[in-house]
Amino acid sequence: MQTTTTYFPSLKSIEAASKKLKKVASLTPLSKNIRYSKQFDCNVLFKREDLQQVRSYKIRGAYNKMSSLNEVEIENGIVCASAGNHAQGVALSCKLLKINGTIYMPAPTPNQKIEQVKMFGENFIEVVLVGDTFDDAFEAAKLECEQLNKTFIHPFNDEKVIEGQATVGLEILKQSEQPIDYIFIPVGGGGLASGLSTIVKQLSPNTKIIGVEPEGAPSMSTSIQKNRIVDLKNIDNFVDGAAVRKVGDKTFEICKQNLDAVITVPEGKICQTILELYNKDAIVVEPAGALSIAALDFYAEVIKGKNVICVVSGSNNDITRTPEIKERALLYANLKH
Repeated sequence: MQTTTTYFPSLKSIEAASKKLKKVASLTPLSKNIRYSKQFDCNVLFKREDLQQVRSYKIRGAYNKMSSLNEVEIENGIVCASAGNHAQGVALSCKLLKINGTIYMPAPTPNQKIEQVKMFGENFIEVVLVGDTFDDAFEAAKLECEQLNKTFIHPFNDEKVIEGQATVGLEILKQSEQPIDYIFIPVGGGGLASGLSTIVKQLSPNTKIIGVEPEGAPSMSTSIQKNRIVDLKNIDNFVDGAAVRKVGDKTFEICKQNLDAVITVPEGKICQTILELYNKDAIVVEPAGALSIAALDFYAEVIKGKNVICVVSGSNNDITRTPEIKERALLYANLKH
């Protein structure tokens, strides 16, 4: 297996991305959560990417990629496919950079997300709803790119996108006052995990990085186990921000080398975590945003007395999903007893 050609973002490229993003992405807080710290007898800090203007970290990668386009690419316009958060990052970037974009979203995308995308992009974007899944939207977007010679803004498998997401890791290292023992990070296509893990492994090599996937969409863990990219035929789309059938070749190579483990968390457990965060901490998270926190239970023994960071990736939760979230949480609670 050749790994000599694996692309790893350089410290220089991540710092350049950070500079570019200064006026665009917020420096989000790294704040201690007292309740979880007590519960797990350790120091639990949340990196609050849910507090970005677009309510997720995705603005970082999208803007970093789009601000690197040349004049011809800008003239031709861009296309992306997304179930929500990447679309919002791209839409805002279109408006800020004055680039015309077409955003393909799956037809069942919650209305709240579609409205948000239109609000951020204003008259620079057009939203096209197509197919049932992210992959359907992805195929349609790729087709438009080929036919009209537009630039595709990939949600994760792109060097500039990975460098942009890596700035989350750079911020964490600057903000943390103590050495970090564990970072828990949500994994969908692997863009955030690739970028963050690269910078952390360079600057804080003793930190263990744990990728967390939804049980119904274990594309990265399956691929790492089999040492090849696996295209899952059926996935549970519930954790829409992290449910992909197939990870990227770039992100796979990086995650395979950098992540200390990739674990899966049941959707019911994620739902319990969403409700707990809302009821006890007044924090609104989407399913993918709860992934890293939901994983703490599975590491309860090893994190005792340690400094632990959970990346809270996004808060684009649709209130109409509450009955389903409650039902899944209840089913999980009953299964456990």
